[in-house]
Amino acid sequence: MAQETASPRQRSNAYNIFILVLTVISLAIMVAMLLPINDATLTLLQFYDNLVCVIFLIDFFINLRAAPKKSEYFIKGRGWLDLIGSIPSLGLTFKYTGILRLARLSRFARISRLMRGSGKKEMVADVLKNRGQYTLFITILLAIIVLTFASALVLGFEAGAPDAKITTGQDALWYAIVTITTVGYGDYYPITPGGRLTAIFIMFAGVGIIGVLASLMSSLLIGAAPAPEEPPVPAPAAPAPTIEQELSAVKTELAALRQLVEKIAVQSEKK
Repeated sequence: MAQETASPRQRSNAYNIFILVLTVISLAIMVAMLLPINDATLTLLQFYDNLVCVIFLIDFFINLRAAPKKSEYFIKGRGWLDLIGSIPSLGLTFKYTGILRLARLSRFARISRLMRGSGKKEMVADVLKNRGQYTLFITILLAIIVLTFASALVLGFEAGAPDAKITTGQDALWYAIVTITTVGYGDYYPITPGGRLTAIFIMFAGVGIIGVLASLMSSLLIGAAPAPEEPPVPAPAAPAPTIEQELSAVKTELAALRQLVEKIAVQSEKK
């Protein structure tokens, strides 16, 4: 189809999964920015939204460059929607740029369509074949998701509380990173019930993520265990001789012995 010119099918499955998950994250951020939240949380979400825009712009130019016909990708392939959905806010309020984010639904629908049917079978086969690489990729992707939403949640609960330690987006992101890595400096900590519940979620997620990364690192350093040596297969036993074969061998030996005796007797007579 013309709409699939330079489509993400030409990219690796990991790349398609990354863009698909990033699109879902961006839509969730868009919905969160419509909620009644404090200014600090809104500023943090705008930062994440602009960061996603930069990644989407890079994705747009990659697809545009790879397209055999640039005009088909831009018009029939709905590349213009990808471009509109990738424009950063540039300091404008969300009410002026939020409508542009709806264009990201086109990217989400296209990638979802390409990952169905035969594309889904290819992706499953690729994941099963390269389980180690996908485990690392999915673990890092989960860490990004946890950091993004946990930092926004903590800031949303803490920013308006009196005597709060986490009051800016930088504080919230730093706290989420320190907590998910199980370091826990203690310089920032939540004081509200909602912030503490979010902290518990980050802690449990961090234990799982760090555990998987440590397991992958140990497997990489130690290497795969050598396969156990199989015991040598014994050679098949020779079939037991039959009675006829044994009698024939005895006759042959007796004939040879008789010839030897006759030879010795002849030599004795000559002497």
